[in-house]
Amino acid sequence: MAEAHQAVAFQFTVTPDGIDLHLCHEALRQVYLSGLHSWKKRFIRFKNGIMTGVYPGSPAGFMVVVVSYMSYNQYKQLDPSLGLIAKLGQHIPISQYMSTNSQSIVGGVLVGTGLWVTIIMIMRNVLKCLLSWHGWMQARHGSVSWSTHVWMILVKIFSGRKPMLYSFQNSLPRLPVPSIKDTCRRYLESVRPLMDDEQYERMKGLTEDFKKNLGPRLQWYLKLKSWWASNYVSDWWEEYIYLRGRAPIMVNSNYYAMDFLYVFPTSNQAARAGNTIHAIMLYRRKLDRAQIKPLMLLHTIPMCSAQYERMFNTSRVPGVDTGRVFSNMIYRFHVNESKHIAVYHKGRFFKVWMFYDGRLLLPREIEQQMQRILADESEPLPGEERLAALTAGDRTPWAKARETYFSRGKNKQSLDAIEKAAFFVTLDDTEQGYDAKNPVKSLDRYAKSVLHGKCYDRWFDKSFNMIIFKNGTMGLNAEHSWADAPIIGHLWEHVLSMDPKLGYTEDDHCNGDPHPNLPGPQRLQWDIPAECQETIESSLTVARTLADDVDCHIFPFTEFGKGLIKKCRTSPDAFIQIALQLAHYRDKGKFCLTYEASMTRLFREGRTETVRSCTMEACAFVRSMIRDETREERLRLLKLAAEKHQNMYRLAMTGQGIDRHLFCLYVVSKYLGEDSPFLKEVLSEPWRLSTSQTPMQQLELFDLVRHPEYASSGGGFGPVADDGYGVSYIIVGENLINLHISSKYSSPETDSHRFGANIRQAMLDMLDLFQLNNKAK
Repeated sequence: MAEAHQAVAFQFTVTPDGIDLHLCHEALRQVYLSGLHSWKKRFIRFKNGIMTGVYPGSPAGFMVVVVSYMSYNQYKQLDPSLGLIAKLGQHIPISQYMSTNSQSIVGGVLVGTGLWVTIIMIMRNVLKCLLSWHGWMQARHGSVSWSTHVWMILVKIFSGRKPMLYSFQNSLPRLPVPSIKDTCRRYLESVRPLMDDEQYERMKGLTEDFKKNLGPRLQWYLKLKSWWASNYVSDWWEEYIYLRGRAPIMVNSNYYAMDFLYVFPTSNQAARAGNTIHAIMLYRRKLDRAQIKPLMLLHTIPMCSAQYERMFNTSRVPGVDTGRVFSNMIYRFHVNESKHIAVYHKGRFFKVWMFYDGRLLLPREIEQQMQRILADESEPLPGEERLAALTAGDRTPWAKARETYFSRGKNKQSLDAIEKAAFFVTLDDTEQGYDAKNPVKSLDRYAKSVLHGKCYDRWFDKSFNMIIFKNGTMGLNAEHSWADAPIIGHLWEHVLSMDPKLGYTEDDHCNGDPHPNLPGPQRLQWDIPAECQETIESSLTVARTLADDVDCHIFPFTEFGKGLIKKCRTSPDAFIQIALQLAHYRDKGKFCLTYEASMTRLFREGRTETVRSCTMEACAFVRSMIRDETREERLRLLKLAAEKHQNMYRLAMTGQGIDRHLFCLYVVSKYLGEDSPFLKEVLSEPWRLSTSQTPMQQLELFDLVRHPEYASSGGGFGPVADDGYGVSYIIVGENLINLHISSKYSSPETDSHRFGANIRQAMLDMLDLFQLNNKAK
């Protein structure tokens, strides 16, 4: 293995004749190019920060306003400074330094600039007011009212031209705090189908007591926070739901994404890594320059982009009592960029520079670096092979080991190289992917590999791990605290779409040529004592116990997709959610508290809200499918359940959900030292069915009509409850739905394959209602 070259810019020796100085011109050249590259990036970020700061204003708008103002005053023969220069002249001898004409021009420019800033602030606040209206959500699919048309035109007018990624951040409204009355009412409505009369009356009593006594006091503090903070939920959600957890984040928190379902671009591991890593770095460059277009609903309504800030150069750091998200990237002006990635292969860690000669490495050059790592036959250092198991086990032992063994010397340097890397790459020595000869087991095994691997070959604290398997298939494992799945999904769609564009040669290499002088990867050095190795093994035991208990089942549902569901005039998401309720009842013979993740990114720094999709209407439909009922009645109940689900989803998206409000009230109660039986019981209820849809956000990148083989497998997550299911689904094109189901082998109540079969049958039975009804018509 070629170690990294130690480029020394100069050397000197002291002789009797004086000092003999030796300069290395190549090293100085690399220093110069590296510095030039950094300064270019600083300038671009500074410029983008200014452009974002004045949006929806622009340099062209500034010129129009100032020139128009100056022209108007000249035409009317007015003082463009509005007497400002004259007043300043009473205190400062301006006339000694500027002529009367110059004073007029300077004063006019200053006043014109003030007018321009005033216009910007008015446009921002008008846009914020417009975006606070959510009546457009009430329209039926395919129909838009005249009021919504007018509203959308106004939004476009006040949104400015050519927005960058963060342009709308200052124009987004704040997340509203729902009233105690509404939240309590919706909560009782959500738990009614899960409780008998006695349980419900008891909970109703607790709710009424909370609503009249402690609730209003907690609400006052929460309102105060909502006025002061940009989002009253997000910081507490990150801290208390993610960072304060002491259990392993592997399986419990991290989630995964998978490769193309049916396409295998190359079997060359190093080449696939080359194209993939290059595509990710291109995405990072666009992100640094804010060139990624902000996501817009209906091509008009902007969504918050704050979560993109910590996608790269970020690592979760454990603490004894809590954790923190450490980012080597500071948003906007002072960005400390990471120029390397960390790579793991067969128990060794490597640091690989992504820039040389002042530019980003090309795919073939990255392949060259990956091939050097694959060809390295050196053995892991003592304790190195399973070191990453510390990030897979309980958080407290990892925090203590980090402080004791990794806070100084070569261990600290190597740990810094990993934590400050742009992202983490694993060159996995196993083969994964879809096997047509054994489709079920191959996909299940593939999912488990990207979810937890061997428990020591992923650095689970990194913002994301890029995994390249031996046969060229790839996957991704993402840490959850810094952002939610749609953010990493946006990156993943870019990576998948770039792979066919970058392409491969006939002999399965990346396009281009290797670099003749490229320094090789740097092997990270460790000195891990026996005591630390014991901690590593202990963490690995915990992680393996958790990983071995995960029952994953992935299946492509190919019978029909959203195209046919939409023909039934039903929301595809509502259809799937109701099918999950029917499948769960058939699987367990009972209903359960159900979690569906919805987004609140219509608001500044918004993340997620819960849609409690086990509604009274959904339960009524499920019961009609169990008992002897007419198809017409079943269809009527299905439509009512779908409409109810859509309304619940709208409420969640517009900040009127239940669970984030109750969570924040609970946090306030703990700060005040108040004990609430109502809040304690609400937050202790287990989510035995946790669901999430992975949305496709960049449909223009994939032509699934002409190339259906480029369908994504989607991604998934581990079960939330020990006796429950985790279900993730991605609607791909018009005719495919990929489902990811997880549960635990240790629970006698769950079986992922059985539940998958129930979901398939439930969806077919539900569609049958529509088809027979249409035939009857």
